[in-house]
Amino acid sequence: MLRRLFYWLAVCAASIAATTAQPAAVTFDLRVERGRVPENMRRIRVEQGDVVTLRWSVDRATILHLHGYDIEKRAEPGTVTDMTFTARATGRFPVHMHDVGAESAAGAREQAPIAHVEVYPR
Repeated sequence: MLRRLFYWLAVCAASIAATTAQPAAVTFDLRVERGRVPENMRRIRVEQGDVVTLRWSVDRATILHLHGYDIEKRAEPGTVTDMTFTARATGRFPVHMHDVGAESAAGAREQAPIAHVEVYPR
């Protein structure tokens, strides 16, 4: 009887572990035209622990800056620029464009965010 109980507990524990969400690798293709991202691409939702890749296409040279994760990437027209990170911090993080002529995105004049990355607890 005791052996059967331990077996049942082990099966239940394995079942719970199998249904618990695991981090995922997620990719979002984002297009910037005339300084804007289409409305349906402006909110990027992921879960904590996910490995996130933002694949950017732009119509003019720019620096893309993901605040909170402090990632800056220079993007050029005709190429795809990948911004990959593990979503460790939860919250809502804006993505800004900055002029290429600025020394760094951190020192450039802030404009309205072109998108937001929302990281939810797992």
